[in-house]
Amino acid sequence: MNAMLETPELPAVFDGVKLAAVAAVLYVIVRCLNLKSPTAPPDLYFQDSGLSRFLLKSCPLLTKEYIPPLIWGKSGHIQTALYGKMGRVRSPHPYGHRKFITMADGATSTFDLFEPLAEHCVGDDITMVICPGIANHSEKQYIRTFVDYAQKNGYRCAVLNHLGALPNIELTSPRMFTYGCTWEFGAMVNYIKKTYPQTQLVVVGFSLGGNIVCKYLGEKQANQEKVLCCVSVCQGYSALRAQETFMQWDQCRRFYNFLMADNMKKIILSHRQALFGDHVKKPQSLEDTDLSRLYTATSLMQIDDNVMRKFHGYNSLKEYYEEESCMRYLHRIYVPLMLVNAADDPLVHESLLTIPKSLSEKRENVMFVLPLHGGHLGFFEGSVLFPEPLTWMDKLVVEYANAICQWERNKSQCSDTEQVEAELE
Repeated sequence: MNAMLETPELPAVFDGVKLAAVAAVLYVIVRCLNLKSPTAPPDLYFQDSGLSRFLLKSCPLLTKEYIPPLIWGKSGHIQTALYGKMGRVRSPHPYGHRKFITMADGATSTFDLFEPLAEHCVGDDITMVICPGIANHSEKQYIRTFVDYAQKNGYRCAVLNHLGALPNIELTSPRMFTYGCTWEFGAMVNYIKKTYPQTQLVVVGFSLGGNIVCKYLGEKQANQEKVLCCVSVCQGYSALRAQETFMQWDQCRRFYNFLMADNMKKIILSHRQALFGDHVKKPQSLEDTDLSRLYTATSLMQIDDNVMRKFHGYNSLKEYYEEESCMRYLHRIYVPLMLVNAADDPLVHESLLTIPKSLSEKRENVMFVLPLHGGHLGFFEGSVLFPEPLTWMDKLVVEYANAICQWERNKSQCSDTEQVEAELE
């Protein structure tokens, strides 16, 4: 009798287990996709000044909500993974000309030049000089998408191809790009200044490229001549401080470190004859045993220590990171500077963001923009599932550049008016 009474309760027990399993799965999905995170305008760090007030009025994206795709866009990991694997959606193919520059040490630097497709909003000749992320070049989809958008807004674009990054361009010296070497970027900028003497420059750097452009501007005051402004997106500011966080499993940084190290190994090994061949006059500190250590490297730090620092003769990894990071040069930049990071960037630890925050509190020319979401160079926009071809990042950089061009135009017009009034008096 008792068994007959208990039998009908068994399905209810099983239903409870199923509901618990479904609830557990939903909880994991909500946590992983960060669905409970709100959308909000980016956090802004700046000093109150005429320039900052003008930017807030002229750049709506600075004060509007950044709304990523509803299902997955609030996950920094998915934003980063989509950028890394896919780049962009329906990326255009802008047409440009490849330029070659022979460096003093025999290296052959290349960059691609794209002419504007429309008149600029202020009618001036403006060139964006662009430095991509680690091991990237002008053929990457996120670069193509940004260049196409900038061209349509009246900008000429010059995009550096990192030394050794293009698979069809051989190295002509035993050296490839490093974390903070500005030689190739400087050569590209000098070419643009010489070829287009009337042009003004907007400097743009993505990730590692952000470090290079900021370091370049801060190295010499002359490097800032004819520069209207600089934009850095998703850089880490200090490799020395970042190396500790990059070995942590928090936010899967150690896994990302491994993946990037594996990609770097492939690039270096594709140039093994130019870098390690018997006929090559290698840097004195670079030995054949470094090649064997390269095969077993599982982090960027090991690669930097065994190979990359030796291209420039640094005695230690600490010295290499200290000298090659832009952190010690940021305070020497006097042109308007916008630094952009995402709070959920899994590659850039939150402790590194104290650097741009502190800088923006001391310098009137600096604005630090920190949206909640975007990952590492993701910043996709979209309604529910499918992202738009153009990202929030693409639009923000061009909108900021347009505002700075208008700011400079207004300043020159005011100074001309004041000069005329003084002459009349």
